[in-house]
Amino acid sequence: MRDAGMGSWPRRRARMTPDHVAFVHRGVSTTYGQVQERADRLAHGLRALGVERGDRVAYLGLNSVELVLTMFATAKLGAVTVPLNTRLAPPETAFVLQDSAPRVLVWDEGFEHVLGSDDVAGLGLQTVSVAGADGHRPFAELLADGSAEVLDEPVSLDDLFMIQYTSGTSGRPKGVMMTHANISWNVYNVLVDLDLTSTERSLVSAPLFHTAALNQLMFPTFLKGGTSYLESSWDAGRALELIETQGITWLFGVTTMLLSLLRHPQWATRDLSSLRIVQSGGAPLPEPLLRAYLDRGLMIIQGYGLTESSPGATMLRAHEGATRIGSAGTPCFFSDVRAVTPELQDAATGTPGEVLVQGPNVSPGYWHREDATAEAFLDEGWLRTGDLGTRDEDGYLRIVDRLKDMIISGGENIYPAEVEQAIYTHPAVAEVAVIGVPDPHWGEVGRAVVSLRPGETASEAELLAHLDGRLARYKIPKSVVIIDELPHNASGKLVKNRVKEQWGHHD
Repeated sequence: MRDAGMGSWPRRRARMTPDHVAFVHRGVSTTYGQVQERADRLAHGLRALGVERGDRVAYLGLNSVELVLTMFATAKLGAVTVPLNTRLAPPETAFVLQDSAPRVLVWDEGFEHVLGSDDVAGLGLQTVSVAGADGHRPFAELLADGSAEVLDEPVSLDDLFMIQYTSGTSGRPKGVMMTHANISWNVYNVLVDLDLTSTERSLVSAPLFHTAALNQLMFPTFLKGGTSYLESSWDAGRALELIETQGITWLFGVTTMLLSLLRHPQWATRDLSSLRIVQSGGAPLPEPLLRAYLDRGLMIIQGYGLTESSPGATMLRAHEGATRIGSAGTPCFFSDVRAVTPELQDAATGTPGEVLVQGPNVSPGYWHREDATAEAFLDEGWLRTGDLGTRDEDGYLRIVDRLKDMIISGGENIYPAEVEQAIYTHPAVAEVAVIGVPDPHWGEVGRAVVSLRPGETASEAELLAHLDGRLARYKIPKSVVIIDELPHNASGKLVKNRVKEQWGHHD
């Protein structure tokens, strides 16, 4: 084959196990042979819409076979997929679309309000509707009209496969460029760590627009020839039912998902004996949660990573999880990790330093953001993560803090600067600092500490309502504290540490 990239995976898998089921979605099974044929047809259909090598194809929708087919079809053309975060508000989605400038936007039902918003409609994008909505090219028509001729374009591992947008600390989302090699090497890391088989039945309930569900779960299952159960959204009762009735072997979830399983009335009675792998990422897990899963014979495998490393950097393997609770593990097979001083020298054992990651899974940089790329990506391929960690004498990494002020709420990254910018658009606000406070369900939630302009009034409810529609709901703080004046240092700079010390506790 001339295609060395991800677009060749359906063809390579189909020639091995064409009749094995690749996906189950809404009770419908799709075999590897069908994935290959439909991805080729869709690729020809996208080409007829003008998609060429290097063009972007955006997708807005929940987990589905159509999303996966769009990724593979786009890759077959040497084009680039842009999976859109379905939780963004229309203005945020519009920014990502303007920045990535896709040739085509494929979208699924449930997002008519986004397509119809002034921000997105004004972009004049060429659109394809999975549900066949009026005024949009039907997805089914692209498949039906597309040729079944096998595509084999020359695609190299160094070509771009995908751009995944992550919120920026400056308030502007950044597009993380991922090559075919980045994803492939990340999948190899997963295969080494998890001893996967071709009989895996993986529950894919976390959103595929996030790197973890896509690259740590779905793609490894596909490569091995297993079956991915694609769920549009997470439901603990539904997950427990599928584990028992479908013999799910592999489950990925962020802290909130795993907690909801534990709190479900059927947790103690459902048969979970098929589960071999329970995997988590996004934030350290509370020890009581780990212990509760251990009581049911389930060890949660934790790791550390970020979108820019596709995402896996370290893994705490199952056999050591109970003895090293709180650790993020050691580097994955094809990755390297350091903790460094501000001078980029290795920090002493047990001393916090900024975590750096290196490996063929590390992104080449940010889409059209040379400044941000130069800041985060160093010589010899080292990525500055902005996280503080320590390494012990055996090389185990422990994340202790963040250089950035990022809040991780239910596995979602929230950047205070972005939220603060939105709050500043309220006319009564003089100054604001957004901080994270502990939360028993989400792990962490946002809190806005606000001072008002002289003579102005605004209630907590009014300020929160002001953000509705401006920000994705998960980014909107759960509480607002209104004070006379925020703390500043002698030079007049806001001292956020003091804000955290005074208002960063759980109520």
